[in-house]
Amino acid sequence: MVQEGSETHDFIIVGAGSAGCVLANRLTERSALSVLVLEAGGSDRHPYIRAPAGFMKTFDHPRFNWCYATAPSPTIKDRSIFFPRGKVLGGSSSISGHLYVRGQALDYNGWAQLGNAGWSYDDVLPYFIKSEDRANGANTFHGTGGPQHVSELPERHHLCEKFVSGAKSLGLPPNPDYNGSTQEGVAYYQRMIRGGRRHSAAVGFLHPVRNRPNLHLKTQAHVEKIETTGRRVTGVTYTHQGKRRTGRAKSAVLLCAGTINSPQVLQLSGIGAPSLLEPNNIPVIHPLEGVGERLQDHYVARVSRRVIHTKSLNHRSRGPRMVLETLNWLFRGRGLLSFSPAHVGVFLRSQNDLETPDLQFVFTPASYRAGIVGGLHSFAGMTCGVCQMRPESRGFVRINSPNPSQAPVIQPNYLQAEEDRDAIIRGLKWCREFLNTPDLAPFAGDEIQPGLDCQSDAEILAYAQTHGSTMFHPVGTCRMGSDSLAVVDDRLRLRGLEGLRVIDASIMPTLVSANTNAATLMIAEKGADMLLMDY
Repeated sequence: MVQEGSETHDFIIVGAGSAGCVLANRLTERSALSVLVLEAGGSDRHPYIRAPAGFMKTFDHPRFNWCYATAPSPTIKDRSIFFPRGKVLGGSSSISGHLYVRGQALDYNGWAQLGNAGWSYDDVLPYFIKSEDRANGANTFHGTGGPQHVSELPERHHLCEKFVSGAKSLGLPPNPDYNGSTQEGVAYYQRMIRGGRRHSAAVGFLHPVRNRPNLHLKTQAHVEKIETTGRRVTGVTYTHQGKRRTGRAKSAVLLCAGTINSPQVLQLSGIGAPSLLEPNNIPVIHPLEGVGERLQDHYVARVSRRVIHTKSLNHRSRGPRMVLETLNWLFRGRGLLSFSPAHVGVFLRSQNDLETPDLQFVFTPASYRAGIVGGLHSFAGMTCGVCQMRPESRGFVRINSPNPSQAPVIQPNYLQAEEDRDAIIRGLKWCREFLNTPDLAPFAGDEIQPGLDCQSDAEILAYAQTHGSTMFHPVGTCRMGSDSLAVVDDRLRLRGLEGLRVIDASIMPTLVSANTNAATLMIAEKGADMLLMDY
């Protein structure tokens, strides 16, 4: 490959996903700063991305997706699981399920208790508020006027209403705002959708500032390695338009490539565990044992049932109805194509001695042929899924080649911990309870999955091991902290080297009790503030 010349900027942002888009916006507010953003994927301007229901198309589309897969794991019957990650402007916020869930104060207070100063809930709440444009208005917990639009579900399917009333009959309190004072209860999900269109980080943070003269954005730009001189990071080497180029950073390189690609870039650059780098013929630039370790993710299993005596969303996805739904979305921003995959959520404590909820449920008045995401059944169906929000299992991300184009080994070790196995059993039992309440039972037909022959704890666990999947919330591979496996400090600076910060979901010390996009936006907002303070 031809080597071309170099260019110099104040900051180089690696990755235009959720965090990278936030940083590009906030840093270029200071007109004296020159910022280069390098994104391996391409444009997000496509109807599959704009239409919220288009996530079913982007889920496994190589144009928008790295299309990774996990390594086989004995804890889930030696299965390999498809592992989508966004490879497009906006990153995974351009292919996600749109849900806006911040988590619990307990999550962030836990980060602070681990020695990460400035990351308690009271510290981070202002950054959640700063980024938000809430359709329902501002209050103590929410903001308006920020780049990220957050809205409520405009159309409530009657099966969702029956699910909510049924959950109340089981003792779950209604919760009009699970991102407010408490998470516990049953609620309609808040969504990152505006006017029926996906409102990704690219839409909210990047596109409005694309014309700033100090913002330099390159798509299809694949960063191969980070360059160093002595103990300082000086820039990056990347490929673009068939040529290898060098970018120099006067202030810092900001690694925002996500939980999978950020540790991969570090390892390819000689930053990581020598026991991994040396067998891959990569010179050790900076030994850092924690790079790629402590991977955490939400593992979800689902119960689905046929729907009788009424219609589900399945009926609206076929034939002439689909034509009408498409027109409804194009001209009104309403209908099937404007929906996120989950409509109603439940957050509950599966054991009485727990201080806060440990299980998250998602309900949708639809059922999928693949059991996860994909084409809808030809018959009416509904689905309730569950994940343990704070899993104990830990995995890793590790390169297995010095070739930047080769995917790393992704091993989440799902259900490795006994606590996780017990929790998923309790959760699936609760799914059945929710789908069998007196309110919903008149519409509940035969159980599609797991089926009524699955009754004992051992059978339920076996089903979860053979049919569960990722909920697409990996974190922790460049963990923030001060212990021997920490990768960055509480100002997101790489430990042991100058001029490099990691700012994305990979820095989370523990997985938040939530979908991860809202927390990632917060991390980037706080990271931008720290950068502008330090430089």
